[in-house]
This record gives sequence, C-alpha cells and structure tokens, in this order.
Amino acid sequence: MKKLLCLVVLATTLSCTSQKNSVSDVPPTKYLKTITATDLKTHLSIIASDEMEGRETGSAGQKKAGDYLIKQYKANKISFPKGATEFYQRIPAAYLNAKRNENLPDSENIWAFIEGSEKPNEIIVISAHYDHVGVKNGEIYNGADDDGSGTVALLEIAQAFKTAKNEGHGPKRSILFLHVTGEEHGLHGSRFYAENPLFPLANTITDINIDMIGRSDEFHKDSNNYVYIIGSDYLSTDLFNICEDANKKHVNLLLDYKFNDRTDPNRYYYRSDHYNFAKNGIPSVFLFNGVHADYHKPTDEVEKIEFDALTKRTQLAFAIAWELANRDNRPVVDKSGN
Repeated sequence: MKKLLCLVVLATTLSCTSQKNSVSDVPPTKYLKTITATDLKTHLSIIASDEMEGRETGSAGQKKAGDYLIKQYKANKISFPKGATEFYQRIPAAYLNAKRNENLPDSENIWAFIEGSEKPNEIIVISAHYDHVGVKNGEIYNGADDDGSGTVALLEIAQAFKTAKNEGHGPKRSILFLHVTGEEHGLHGSRFYAENPLFPLANTITDINIDMIGRSDEFHKDSNNYVYIIGSDYLSTDLFNICEDANKKHVNLLLDYKFNDRTDPNRYYYRSDHYNFAKNGIPSVFLFNGVHADYHKPTDEVEKIEFDALTKRTQLAFAIAWELANRDNRPVVDKSGN
C-alpha cells in the first residue's frame, strides 16, 4: 500500500508540474519584454530609409524592403508557411490594376509562419502593409509611421513568439505574419490574400492589423500612452474582452475607442487591411495611433517616431496574439459586423 501511495503521489506531482508548465499557464511577460525600442529602431531605420525610395507598390525600393524582411525571418529561423514554396505571395499587375488602373507593376505579399503545437490548423493572422507612396516631385516619402511602424512591429512580434517556441512555450495555434502590399492603392494585398487564402478563411480565427502605431495625434498631446482600438467588438464580444484583458494584465495603455464609433466620419474601420478579413466574418482588430501633421507627407521620418509608444503598442499586439493563440476556444462570432 505504501508503494502504491507513493506512485499515486508521484503521478499527481508530475501531473501538476506538467500543468504548471503548459503553454496556457505561461504568462507572456518574459517574451513581451524581448520587444524593445532598440530593435524596433534598428529595423525601422532601414525599412524607412531613403534607400527604400518610399516603398511604392511593386517598386525596386519596396522589393528591397521585402528582401530585408525576409532576411530577418531567416535570421530568426522563421520559415514561410506550410503549403507555400517561398516567402512571397505573388500578385500580378493585372489584379492590382483591375479596379482602377494606376499602372502598378507586379508586387508581392510577404508571409512568415509559426506552426501551432496543439491546434495547428487554426490560424491567427497578424497583418501590416509594407508599401507606402514612393517618390513625388523628387521627394522621398519614407512612411516611417505609415506603415513602417506596423511593419517592424510584425518582425518583433514574430521574434518574440519564436523565442517562446525555442524555450518550449510555442503557441498552440498557428500564426501567419502577413506583410501586405498595395494598401495605399486600395487594400489590394489583403484583398488578394482574402480571395486567395493559403489557409481556409473558416480556419482563420482572427486578424490583428497594425497600421501606424509610432506617433501621437492631436487628441493626445499630453501623453502617448494610448492606442486606438477599432473593430474589436464588431463581430465578437470575445475579441473585445481579450483585447481589454491583455492590456490590463500586461501593458496598461489607454484604449481609445473614439474611431470605433460606427458613425465616425473618418470610417477608419473600412480603410485598413483588417477590413478584408472582417468583411468575410473573421473577428478583427485594428491598432492605430491616429493621423498627424506628417501623414502622407515626406516629413514622416524615423526621427519623429516615439519609440516608447511604438514599443508598448507592439507589446499589446503581442499580448493579444498570445491570448488568442493559447486560449481553449477561438473567439465566438456573435455579432453581425455592422
């Protein structure tokens, strides 16, 4: 009996230890802290440099930026997705010019992938557009905030998840890091992905879209400790609660819902890449700092980025993704989206 009792106690102890070390019980704090202002600045100083010539859709400069992104994923041993043969989702010029012919050349979405350990067929998309508006009248529009900030945020979030996976705490669900092209010309890259998804849209549980998170707007002159949250409650009460809880537990930004109002004349909900997921019934959230005096001007430069704010907003996106990746159930769609 004593021997049997010891075996029972040992089994219970091992079970408890196993539970304590399960992914769902591991807080994201350690990995969240790997997202740093220093790394974000290093990446952004390259992505939004003159060398990239404003990253116009399909341009040589945009392709250079894409090469840099792929180089970083390779350095972190993060591959392109299962089912793909390369880091590019190629988009023909005919598609990019079909709605309004702007004489755009062929371009590419860029994707990277971390496979989930328990529910690999359920996909979280984290998106940001890496194009900008190029060169106008001899001036380079570097787009440091729009959307260099979101572009480099994806790199840091991916690295944080990969670090966790290397330490045995990888996400339960799979994560697709999607750098989309053609946003400035009409959300073309995200629309192309939604119409030609690598993974079934039915298996895509959420899109977290990051577009301009490196500056402050006129409504927050006294503090940059905020971020606009748009769309989190349009399709799913769960997603709204996840965003709120992740922020309270890990980042403590002011979540501003000013532009979440359906009557807001800016209609930002319809103006960035999350919308091509949301219109297909996928719960989506858009992180945004609002516009500023340098929006779509050649003065949107790296030296004006507020890296403390960029870091915290990137950490929030990571914390939201961590919760989505590791919770028991995917967000329930319980609203119409209208």
